[in-house]
Amino acid sequence: MKVLRIALLFVIATTYCIAQNDEDVLKTIYKTSLTNGKSYDWLDYLSNTIGGRLSGSTSAELAVQYTKSELEKLGLDKVWLQPVMVPKWVRGEKEMAYFESSDGFHKVNICALGGSIATPDGGTKAQVIEVSTYKDIAGLGEEKIKGKIVFINRALQPELINTFQAYGGCSSERYRGAAEAAKYGAVGTIVRSLSSRQDDYPHTGSMSYGDLPVAQRIPSAAISTNDAVKLSEALKKDPNLEFFLEQSCQQFEDVLSYNVIGEITGSEFPNEIILVGGHLDSWDLGDGAHDDGAGVVQSMDVLRLMKESGITPKRSIRVVLFMNEENGLRGARKYAEVAKEKGENHIFALESDAGGFTPRGFSFTTNEANYSQVLDWKPLFKPYLIHYFELGGSGADVGPLRSESNVLAGLRPDSQRYFDHHHASNDMFEHVNKRELELGAATMTSLVYLYDKYGVNPVPKSSNFRD
Repeated sequence: MKVLRIALLFVIATTYCIAQNDEDVLKTIYKTSLTNGKSYDWLDYLSNTIGGRLSGSTSAELAVQYTKSELEKLGLDKVWLQPVMVPKWVRGEKEMAYFESSDGFHKVNICALGGSIATPDGGTKAQVIEVSTYKDIAGLGEEKIKGKIVFINRALQPELINTFQAYGGCSSERYRGAAEAAKYGAVGTIVRSLSSRQDDYPHTGSMSYGDLPVAQRIPSAAISTNDAVKLSEALKKDPNLEFFLEQSCQQFEDVLSYNVIGEITGSEFPNEIILVGGHLDSWDLGDGAHDDGAGVVQSMDVLRLMKESGITPKRSIRVVLFMNEENGLRGARKYAEVAKEKGENHIFALESDAGGFTPRGFSFTTNEANYSQVLDWKPLFKPYLIHYFELGGSGADVGPLRSESNVLAGLRPDSQRYFDHHHASNDMFEHVNKRELELGAATMTSLVYLYDKYGVNPVPKSSNFRD
């Protein structure tokens, strides 16, 4: 019995020391980020000097060169560019739209959806038919659709606390609406912006024509939430009103771009890779500060914060700044393809692509054993008000790396204001709070530190950190 008690006391003491050590490391990480962070300065340059970084644009290539240079300054073991062919879509001149009803002329705020074709020279003018979802179009048929502009007026559900769930419930309207309307002879589509507030900012985003022949494709644009309400009300009074739309966007041949990659090589298990990343491209209306400049600079700062905090990683820590998440996911697919060819073992991949707001926690894609492990670390994050640890979801760019044994995760900031800015011209640096951004970088670094220390296999129950 005496031997058993001594053994038990040793286990308890060891557990306490490990927990205390981890608590101290996390304190150092958060203090370093909040007193000597770099993410905000990097974001300032990306946003205010380079600006919006649509795939295939000059700005996107400037961002590639800038982030590569900054990673090289950190003294990492490796920094390199990974070639990837990306689409090149250009918005062209500012779009114009208005409608005429019995009570006059009304100019409205619109923007072309990414991948849309242009209107004919001189624009398109036609009667409007309103639907709630793209699925309603088939029920109306060619008789009611042909020759008209289809207005898809579906608002995000305000009662959903998770605004990403609300966005996901409406994104198919933007993505598939034009392809469906074109089948029945529509001459264009107008889609209500996927925003959680009423304002005058139209929100762009990717759309697709599927396998629709080029000759049958029709222009598609987003309309601001305020103007969507006005148009809907006007249609109730005058169902025969006409809507004018003009846009000059154009799709070009694919061009060469790059994923930007940097690495600290592991001291004990260099072939076990821990990845942290965000997407370097953005839409072109704002400067892409929240989507996803914040994720880019936070991911870069993870490696810097580990070095500044005196952490020597056992496993290889790799930052990947993916190109072309917004309109193709080419960078993520290329990265996963090359990783598979090389037989690389990505044990953990963390993505930040939900804005630079206050971090609340993480979502995970993994098995129950690994999820149980991360829940044992949750008390370590409690002093920083990080409470959200949930199964389900990680990120689009890390998704192609999924395996049966690894862990994919996504940083989850407070989402209530994210879709006020998402894909719109007000996604600007001035709307990112320095402290919130730095808290996110520290939170990501802390989780990376724990996975580097313990790996993906569940630690023994005797070493768990529970209150």
